[in-house]
Amino acid sequence: MLETLINLINSLLWDTVLIYGLVGAGIFFTLRLGFIQISHLGHAMSLMKISRHGAKDGLSSFQVFCTSMAARVGAGNMAGVAVALTTGGPGAIFWMWLIAFLGMSTSMIESTLAQVYKVKDEEGQFRGGPSYYMHKGLGQKWMGMLFAVLLIIAFGLVFNAVQANTITGAMSAVFDFDATVVGIVISIASGLVIMGGIKKVAKVSEILVPIMALAYLLVALVVVLMNIEKLPGVFSLIIKSAFGWQEAASGAVAFAIAQAMKAGIARGLFSNEAGMGSAANIAASATPNPNHPASQGFIQMFGVFVDTLVICTATAAIILLAGDTGSNADGIAITIAALDFHVGAWGGAFIAGSIILFCFTSIIANYSYAETNILFLSNNKATFLPLFRLCVVAMVMFGAVAKIDVVWALADASMGLMALVNLIALLLLSNIAIKVIKHYKAQRKAGIEPNFVAADFPELKGKTEPGIWK
Repeated sequence: MLETLINLINSLLWDTVLIYGLVGAGIFFTLRLGFIQISHLGHAMSLMKISRHGAKDGLSSFQVFCTSMAARVGAGNMAGVAVALTTGGPGAIFWMWLIAFLGMSTSMIESTLAQVYKVKDEEGQFRGGPSYYMHKGLGQKWMGMLFAVLLIIAFGLVFNAVQANTITGAMSAVFDFDATVVGIVISIASGLVIMGGIKKVAKVSEILVPIMALAYLLVALVVVLMNIEKLPGVFSLIIKSAFGWQEAASGAVAFAIAQAMKAGIARGLFSNEAGMGSAANIAASATPNPNHPASQGFIQMFGVFVDTLVICTATAAIILLAGDTGSNADGIAITIAALDFHVGAWGGAFIAGSIILFCFTSIIANYSYAETNILFLSNNKATFLPLFRLCVVAMVMFGAVAKIDVVWALADASMGLMALVNLIALLLLSNIAIKVIKHYKAQRKAGIEPNFVAADFPELKGKTEPGIWK
């Protein structure tokens, strides 16, 4: 009964509503911002060079970037790409690229808004995100509460089960480890980090994320160079499948395109999180450099680029360049079999190690998103955090031994509902976000280091936290 209900929700959301909503919003924001993901990608990269500076207390932009990347770079990049290829064919990768390209502008909007409406908790740490901009920006606290509940269910609980499920799948496939034992180890390790709160999560992410991402990309580059002659054929296959040209002879064009779009957009959103409102929660925690909401928007926009257009593409290349490996596996086992094909037995061990790091950092970063929303529901008081942390650890253990199909379906449903609520808020608040971003660009054009003062924006009177943007 539960599985039927989840599948019905997913069908309604992912067959029509969110495909049009996410693509439509991405196109709208891309046009309103003048294709900012192209014109200012270089500027976003340059901000990364100074992202460690400027945070006298709280979190630096680099720590926040690494934490958001820790959440993004996980099951979606390795198992999720394999799932997309299985259910939607090679064409799904094209739609993952498209949703990432459009999602870069959406991420710019939501992260800028998260900074504009951020507050300080009782320990002096910046907090913010969709719940806060729905409450302060739109004056709709009920909407913020609804989003907070959905995010807590999705990221604090369900997505962490997905990540744990992926880890146990990899460890079982490569080393034949018992899922229960793996689950216990993951649960203990996760608990040790999340008990330290958002600052501990950021410090761990700052160390692990650059190491794991660079190591994975290096191996993918080696695979591509080993198969460089096959690369044009792979790109051709992706494009042909995306538009049904591969299936034209069989008359199944419409079905093939629909399957590729659905799989690519669903898995692409799960990976890069643009428009979902998740990364905006940690984006608000940064002390941006320069001191302007839009500067953190550029940092988060770059994160979407790295996640999907770089790391997910690396996984797709590993799988598609392997061709048919003869494996009947699903999920992460497909990626393992593909890398084994390219480099031999150590490939599986490397993927298993990558999965442990990718998914473990996702678990702790997902928790940090949920922590902010627990605080929103409790008026920024930490009363309920210890109990919630125990629930997160329990959900990690559950995910380690759960059936993968049910877990993925539940993840899609909770993610879709979150994205729907957030998209409505983003569209309603888009004018102020775009005005703030244009303000940043105008200051740069005038040769001035961007600096944000809320009092310069009449629309924000009485809506921002006193003392933060003075």
